[in-house]
Amino acid sequence: MSYDIYLKDPVTKKTIELDTNHHIIGGTYVAGDTKEAWLNITYNYADIFYKLFGEYGIRILYGLSGADSINLLEDAISKLADDVNDDYWKTTEGNVKKVLYGLLAFARLKPDGIWDGD
Repeated sequence: MSYDIYLKDPVTKKTIELDTNHHIIGGTYVAGDTKEAWLNITYNYADIFYKLFGEYGIRILYGLSGADSINLLEDAISKLADDVNDDYWKTTEGNVKKVLYGLLAFARLKPDGIWDGD
């Protein structure tokens, strides 16, 4: 199980395409690279998301604009350790931090986008 999180155009509701390809990846991803502001995140990280964001977990982003999510993401990132593990599926604060940095990058690139997911 996993979360598919998208930054969508507020008018068309389609997933935003960035100006250039990116290599921000999660549990599943496009081989090579993509322009879509989309990230798949394993549900293994759910417990940490609930500790960071409360009862809604990572879904707290849904409906927020990229701009409105920046401080929330930065605050969460600042609370996490740097223990990134080569095993993406392992639940470490560093692995969670890494995917939150990916979402933060999308939010900064397209602050007018609206988060959606699942």
